[in-house]
Amino acid sequence: HKHNEAMRTAQLIQRLAAGENVALITDAGMPGISDPGARLIRECIRSGLPFTIVPGPSSILTALIGSGFETEKFCFRGFLPVKSGQRQRELRAAAEREETSIFFESPYRLAKTLIASADIMPEQRLCVARELTKKFEEFRRGTASELLAFYSSRPVKGEIVLVVEGSQIKPRKSSLC
Repeated sequence: HKHNEAMRTAQLIQRLAAGENVALITDAGMPGISDPGARLIRECIRSGLPFTIVPGPSSILTALIGSGFETEKFCFRGFLPVKSGQRQRELRAAAEREETSIFFESPYRLAKTLIASADIMPEQRLCVARELTKKFEEFRRGTASELLAFYSSRPVKGEIVLVVEGSQIKPRKSSLC
């Protein structure tokens, strides 16, 4: 976790350098994606230590495919920023991209994100993918206003992946991922 990742990474690197085998397992999807495991991988590379990746479930790909949106090209941007101005800039960029955009979002900020999305991209389709591969897995698709109406009447819990359909309008300038 964030509070101990530097210390634990150093310990694991020492064990790897001594010839031990180490397995990195996470309870939050694919190790290394928005996960402290990324630091361990970078340190292995820096130290010239071998490692093997065994892919597991990926909420990013599960949400992308389950959204029903274009899968040929997509852009994963990690967690949406906490600060509203930065979040709005990120959502504006997503609204202009031709490819599908994917974000992680907190259930506590989902309503604010949907309100901002309704202003920025009122006609664009979104998908809220929630609790993926779990008992209460859910895919909700619609405009930001439609999704806001749905989630306003019930508590939002669990891990959320927000998928934004690519723009049907050619961007005026490059919107790199």
